[in-house]
Amino acid sequence: MRKLAIAALLTAVSGAALTGTAAAGEAAEPTVDMEAVVKAAMWDPYKPDQSVTPGSGPSVELVEQALASKDLLADKYVDGHFGTTTVDAYAEYQRSLGYEGLAASGLPGKGSLAELGTGRYELTAIIDVGTKTTMDGETVNMRTKEMVEAGEKRAGMDFTVTQGSYNPGGVGASGGTHDGGGAVDISVRGIDPETAVKALRQVGFAAWHRTPDQGDWAAHIHAIAISDTDMSPQAQAQAGDYFLGRNGLADHGKDDGPQVEKVTWEEYRRG
Repeated sequence: MRKLAIAALLTAVSGAALTGTAAAGEAAEPTVDMEAVVKAAMWDPYKPDQSVTPGSGPSVELVEQALASKDLLADKYVDGHFGTTTVDAYAEYQRSLGYEGLAASGLPGKGSLAELGTGRYELTAIIDVGTKTTMDGETVNMRTKEMVEAGEKRAGMDFTVTQGSYNPGGVGASGGTHDGGGAVDISVRGIDPETAVKALRQVGFAAWHRTPDQGDWAAHIHAIAISDTDMSPQAQAQAGDYFLGRNGLADHGKDDGPQVEKVTWEEYRRG
């Protein structure tokens, strides 16, 4: 009886070793870096070529493979470049989940990426914009608020938010950039705009000093929180402009702001 018990125990242990997640030779489930995917989805559609955003290719390719498996994307576009065709395919996938409006713009969010990856990949480096809150009476999300506060600290000055986010149709001159999340306008009264814009860029905003000679508005700072997954397509286009060294205006002119290393909020916080 003792020998049988020992044999049974050895069989159970060896079986567990063979079937456990750490079993030798068992392939680990691939991972998709959400930060990398969202960054590519903001930059790639506005590039003049099909180049892959540094550090994003492998994760984007896994997402594209998942879209292709659902017959939403042709195999030839499974290339690691999150261009307009992939954006359209992802928007169709979002609509299939019941999303609509800004939630089906083709910009990947946490929920849809996780659902797409079921049985295919694990989702890491989650971007969470948090709940809605206010700054100076204007609506923003928690991620944007934290970014503005970090910009204030870097600049050594207090900012006053004059326009917030989630304001569809409420800011006529903005062309829809404030319809979703991540967009803020900041007053230039009593501050040095150049210093403020530089600080905002350093913490992860695409930011510019807007002047009256550029459009029908008073002087202010316009800022878009890069990789905010709630942002409108118009704001996404401005983020794409920023990555390409442009001014975010309709003329797509050369960026006239202070030059800094282009980073996201998550990259800034990691230092």
